[in-house]
Parts: sequence; C-alpha cells; structure tokens
Amino acid sequence: MPYEFGVKVSVTTTLKRSKGGQFALHAKALPGNPYDGHTLASVIPDMEKAIGNEISRILADAGYRGHNAPQSHYFRVFTAGQKRRVTPAIKRQMRRRSAIEPVIGHIKSEHRMARNYLAGQQGDALNAILAAAGYNFSLLLRWLKDFLSLLIALLQLRSKSVAA
Repeated sequence: MPYEFGVKVSVTTTLKRSKGGQFALHAKALPGNPYDGHTLASVIPDMEKAIGNEISRILADAGYRGHNAPQSHYFRVFTAGQKRRVTPAIKRQMRRRSAIEPVIGHIKSEHRMARNYLAGQQGDALNAILAAAGYNFSLLLRWLKDFLSLLIALLQLRSKSVAA
C-alpha cells in the first residue's frame, strides 16, 4: 500500500509465531513507490543479511506475481492464488501468511508509520526501521511485564507458605 509520504515499505515476519508475538524481522523503505513484484531483488538479500540465514520459502500476496527475485530464490517465492508447485504443506502455510496484515496495521497505527515527520529519503528509511523496532520493543515490554507479574505472584505465594 502506498504511504502518505510516497514510499512503499516492505515488512517481513517469520512464518511461525513466536511465544512473544509476531516480530517484524525486516523493514525497508523503497523510494519511488515501486510495484510489489519489483521489490524482491533488493529486499531478499537484505533480509538474509539481517537474519544471517538463507530463506527457504517466501510467501507473498498476489502483487508479487511475476517477481524479479534473485535467480537462486526464484522457485522459493509462492504467491496467493498460485496453483503450480503448491503442496498441501505450502497451502497450510499460505493461510498463515495473513498474519502479516495485523503486524503492518499495528506498525502503521501505533508506531507512527502512517505519517512520516522525517525529511528526505533517509528520513523515510529511518522512519520505517524505527517504527518496526518500536513495534518489536513493545512486544518485548509486554512479555517482560507478564513475566514480572508471574514472578511477583510466585514470590508472594512462596512468602505466604513460609510465613504459615
């Protein structure tokens, strides 16, 4: 979706949900509002560099049909509505692909990616990265709050049993 500041932002998450929530692994601003399918050539190498591992499967929406992924990843990109080379396992994983939409919505609405207040292309890039980092940080803070409340409850229970 094009943003108000004329830049498309690519956000990447894992396929499996971690215990702390759906973390944003990679965010990149793409100046000039390019077509979705033309962004994979620049985004895939950046994702692999950020996570430090080779990506085995990329699940994307239908806008990535006719993609320009690097040759080594060409047959690893699966799009919504694709019929060829789709196994039952990939079909199950494609249903999980919709989990990225709430992440994008939270980053836009709660972490200031809907509107950019930073100037220039560098400001656009910084805004996307900082919004994704803020989203991840809020997930970590929520997990820490839950962990500390559990720890306090256990300590109170232990102090009551020792006092009795």
